[in-house]
Amino acid sequence: MKPITTIYWLRMTIGIISGILCAALSNFLIAYGMEGMSVLLYSVSLTLVIYLVSFRLLKIKFQNKIETPSKIATTGIFMYFLAWLVFYILTYTIIVTSTSGIA
Repeated sequence: MKPITTIYWLRMTIGIISGILCAALSNFLIAYGMEGMSVLLYSVSLTLVIYLVSFRLLKIKFQNKIETPSKIATTGIFMYFLAWLVFYILTYTIIVTSTSGIA
């Protein structure tokens, strides 16, 4: 597999994991009294931190195989956030409906 393809699929996988983690964090924060926009801001902040950490790690691993560092930063960025959003909503919905007893 080419390095660009590897970065793309890693970003998508990290986006899925990030979405699941953020949904669990949101459920935890709501259970302890937080509500509204602050829960969403914590989730978005965690997502951005995970993306930046993944950029640094991928830059270290692929710096000799990719022409420019900006290509590492931008490859898969849309897929990362799309995967995060889909799995955040899906996981959060599953968690809320299973804990609230709604059938």
